Amino acid sequence: MDVIIIDDEVAVRNTIAKLLQENFQKISIVASVGTLDEGYDAIMELQPDLLFLDIELPDGIGFDLLKRIGTVNFRVIFITGHQEYALDAIKVSALDYILKPVDLTELKEAIEKACVVINHEEEQMKLLALSENLQERKKMKRIILRTADALQLVSVSDIIRAEADSNYTHFYLTGGKHIMVSRTIKEFDALLTGSGMIRTHQSHLVNLQAVDRFMKRDGGYLLLKDGSTIPVSPNLKKQVLNAIDSFLYE
Repeated sequence: MDVIIIDDEVAVRNTIAKLLQENFQKISIVASVGTLDEGYDAIMELQPDLLFLDIELPDGIGFDLLKRIGTVNFRVIFITGHQEYALDAIKVSALDYILKPVDLTELKEAIEKACVVINHEEEQMKLLALSENLQERKKMKRIILRTADALQLVSVSDIIRAEADSNYTHFYLTGGKHIMVSRTIKEFDALLTGSGMIRTHQSHLVNLQAVDRFMKRDGGYLLLKDGSTIPVSPNLKKQVLNAIDSFLYE
């Protein structure tokens, strides 16, 4: 497997290279560079199987390089510090990443995923989601939902609500569409924070755009525009009402 590393920090590039050389005999580092222009030239010439790419470089955002290339026929593992917006965008887009300082365990997990045969259409879909989410910075616009059969690119604005079912989450979308994902609602709550989705109950996430009104009877619940009724936990009631008020006056 031929690998290119693109990061403006020499120490980070050297650490990744050292860990790869010591732990992965089948990996060959064919280039290690510090700018997008150098990275573009290296990719065009060497056609790597795997790219380690820093999110933020002196001459631009790492994703600008992928857009410049067009069709990506290699796997990408993003390198990032603790820029919260970038990390959230990568997670929501279902892409692989390693954090600085680079940890061997995280690196091994990312490499193992990268060794799975690439589906180019799915990879392009993930990168499209990342592109849009990085542009927004504060609010995630798209999310990748992985079902048993496929990956689906979903606009957050199309999500009406999500409901927990043990270790699964059911997403209910506009147009009556339903998607079931093998991940907990707690994970999606963390991923979609600040994107107009709010936790109303241990088992429910709701898109504020879909809320019609808060009903006070029966302990309090939300009536959605599609007619659904969603419970509101007593301990989350104040948070939910504040979120609705803030949304109405944005």
